Amino acid sequence: MKATLIVIENETDHAEAKALIAKLMESTDREDQARMAAQAQLAETYERRRWPRKMSALPDILAYLMDQHGLSRADLVPVLGTASRVSEVLNGKRELSMTMVKRLRERFHVSADLLISPAKPRKRLAA
Repeated sequence: MKATLIVIENETDHAEAKALIAKLMESTDREDQARMAAQAQLAETYERRRWPRKMSALPDILAYLMDQHGLSRADLVPVLGTASRVSEVLNGKRELSMTMVKRLRERFHVSADLLISPAKPRKRLAA
């Protein structure tokens, strides 16, 4: 069996690949389904390279969660500890402690990965 796949190097290739995927999705043939899966992987790889995702800042994530749950800053005091701590976290001046992460995770049912900032590279001291 020979299967032709589109190598995606630009927007034109990407558009052609998406059209091919849509066409192959309608088929019930196993070979077409395998070809569709392979082409979809190529499209996903191109899209991740072309439009990489950026991690949202913690204050933005918390503001979104508060909005979705109809909460105010005062509603976060039992979760984060004090009004000043809530203010510091929402202004990006304070990182979350593991206790805060656990409480937020339980309150909003979100992954801890969403709440923990990526590690910052440490500066090396000259010997």
